[in-house]
Amino acid sequence: MNSTMHHILFALALFLLASPIFGQQAIIRNPEIRQLVEEVNADSLKKYTEKLASFHSRHTLNQDDKNGMIAAQNYVKAKFLEFASKSRGRMTANIEEFVVPGDGRRIVADATVGNVISRLPGTNPNDPRIVVISGHLDSRNKDIMDAKSAAPGANDNGSGVALVMELARILAQSEFSATLLFVVFTGEEQGLKGATYLADKAKAESWKIEAVLNNDIVGNSNSSETKISNNTVMRVFSETIPLAEDERGASIRRSINSDNDSPSRQLARYIKELGERYVDQMEVKLIYRNDRFLRGGDQTPFMKNGFTAVRMSEMNENFLYQHENVRVENGVQYGDLPEFMDFEYLRKVAAINLAAAASLGQSVGMPQDVKIDVRGLSNSSSISWKAPMHGKAKGYFVLMRETSSSLWEKKFYTEDTKLKLPYSKDNYFFAVQSVSERGTESLPVIPSPLSR
Repeated sequence: MNSTMHHILFALALFLLASPIFGQQAIIRNPEIRQLVEEVNADSLKKYTEKLASFHSRHTLNQDDKNGMIAAQNYVKAKFLEFASKSRGRMTANIEEFVVPGDGRRIVADATVGNVISRLPGTNPNDPRIVVISGHLDSRNKDIMDAKSAAPGANDNGSGVALVMELARILAQSEFSATLLFVVFTGEEQGLKGATYLADKAKAESWKIEAVLNNDIVGNSNSSETKISNNTVMRVFSETIPLAEDERGASIRRSINSDNDSPSRQLARYIKELGERYVDQMEVKLIYRNDRFLRGGDQTPFMKNGFTAVRMSEMNENFLYQHENVRVENGVQYGDLPEFMDFEYLRKVAAINLAAAASLGQSVGMPQDVKIDVRGLSNSSSISWKAPMHGKAKGYFVLMRETSSSLWEKKFYTEDTKLKLPYSKDNYFFAVQSVSERGTESLPVIPSPLSR
């Protein structure tokens, strides 16, 4: 195929992706990412989860190397190394240990614990971006300090760990511009210890983390009490006002009314768009809060350190099987056991993660210095930007939505670094995202005012 024809087909694909045709939305799937998504396997996820649940207890403070947390960590590391054998020497895996000081509450005394981390380096040495796919390994029952009783933790959070392992298996053989980091945290139930350690380290060492996809309780499709059964919907939680926002950021946010456009909110929209593009029979619900009501997860320490992070979770939680001792009471089975999970549902949640992570890994960096011209009154909107710092963009999408809309509604493609649209900035929100030569989009960036 000659270069001219290639560019014509590329532009046509982007047009179809961005434009409704006769009221219908065209779905254009990148064949590389589509193939990776199709490799996600429910049987593999079930096998990993059942193995994790077979350890007597994965409580953070259960340091049993035969049937406790240490044994579970070694299992995950061994699987990562098995997957790494197909990466042509690029993927690595290790257990990174650190000391958690005793707090007299959930950590009785100083404890040495560890995160299991597998790293797939990006192929572009000039691209420092990192995409984190994570879940926590530790389990619990009703008493958070009980490190001895059985705590299988199949769904909370064997499901999230199985998902991370499955993505590592599939993506190990692929090449991405950005680095992918597969992380299995410890100490989530004891106060987000593993995530806090890694987020603090990432900030101290100036890691360029572009996104954290944290998965916690993602393998059940049936709710307690309401009896809802639905394996076609999942949730993505994203913060509204950034936890790490400084006064300058707050001032800009207030001036342009961008309360619904935090970086994490942009990531959540990105996951919804990419996930629903590649995964059939699945809807991604955007939940406009950091986590469930008055609860938290391993995404929070990354947000506090200024990184873009979200939490993935099942739509309908079943509290008979969450934070409960394994037992039968009044004829009702309690406890977080594998038999109460829906592995086809988990497959689809994993596929959503893969579509987003692979797209981010393939993409070039976000556009820089995105501005909207406010130097005069106008019923048009003039937006400009600079090329991304990492990678070469083929073109750009300018996104638009009404102020009352949760999602981007229109995409305008250009290969320039500016675009004037006949839509008033008084009535619409805008953002810009880079498009790579392979057709993958970066995260969107909202414009700040250009006033002089």
